[in-house]
Amino acid sequence: MPPTATGMLPDLSNALADAVERAANSTVTVSGRDRLPSSGIVWRSGVIVSADHTLERDEEIGIGHPDLPREARATLAGRDGTTDLAVLRVENCPLPVAEGREIETVKVGHLALAVGRPHSGGPSASMGVISAIGAEWTTWRGGRIDRFLHADIDLPYGFSGGPLIDAQGRVIGMNTSGLSRRFDLTIPRATVNRVVDQLLAKGRIARGYLGLGMQPVRIPDHVVRSLRLSGNGGIIIISVEPGQPAERAGVLIGDVLVAIDGTPIDDPGDVLAALGPERIGATIALRLIRAGELKDVPITVGERPAHWE
Repeated sequence: MPPTATGMLPDLSNALADAVERAANSTVTVSGRDRLPSSGIVWRSGVIVSADHTLERDEEIGIGHPDLPREARATLAGRDGTTDLAVLRVENCPLPVAEGREIETVKVGHLALAVGRPHSGGPSASMGVISAIGAEWTTWRGGRIDRFLHADIDLPYGFSGGPLIDAQGRVIGMNTSGLSRRFDLTIPRATVNRVVDQLLAKGRIARGYLGLGMQPVRIPDHVVRSLRLSGNGGIIIISVEPGQPAERAGVLIGDVLVAIDGTPIDDPGDVLAALGPERIGATIALRLIRAGELKDVPITVGERPAHWE
């Protein structure tokens, strides 16, 4: 006899409660700012990930969980504001590592739950569905996120840094409200793993740097026609940092950047996307409008200074 709706709902309810309980075993409270705890995930043995924007200090970071005898102290292994990820180490951590699920097996419409531990007591949870899965994208600060992942869940207070899980309690990624002003997002496991590897090895993410201040600008139609440009968008240079690659290459305030290595550019985010770690030390070609004419300027990409982060 097929199960009745009356029987299916309690079964589903119990299964989701079990999933939350399973994920909660690896979800902790992170106290990295005054009176405003966030959540974290035991990502590897003794390694916890959380949302960088919720950590307002580098020391005296507390980790809370009912299975810890008292609030544990974490040391900051590294942080990357461009992907909103922070990596913490906790010695002698008895908590289990979260079980993961890769995004390639997740579909739009799958049930998902956001789990948080905004205080050191019991867990909290909120349910929805996976509403969008997209391609790789670049954050407004230049961080590379392997896939766009959004669930139709508004993160409650203190949930940033906690996991998005499937109906079996497996972690799809880390939730954050720090990467978009319009909605909450989930950083997929592939991105978290890549950033964790680099932060544990070096304490920071190396990124390319030109030393430019930029803002979008609309290029007049007659200039577009005369220079045979592909569109009206460009980026005007509003500052050039002394001693950095752009100054050494001869870039001037007032230049308008329209392409990098032949690829049209019309937003500062496009520039950041072109300056991944693999570009450090490489020479790229900036196509600029200067005094009404096109000028190609070769520039050797530097490494972003640590203080810029």
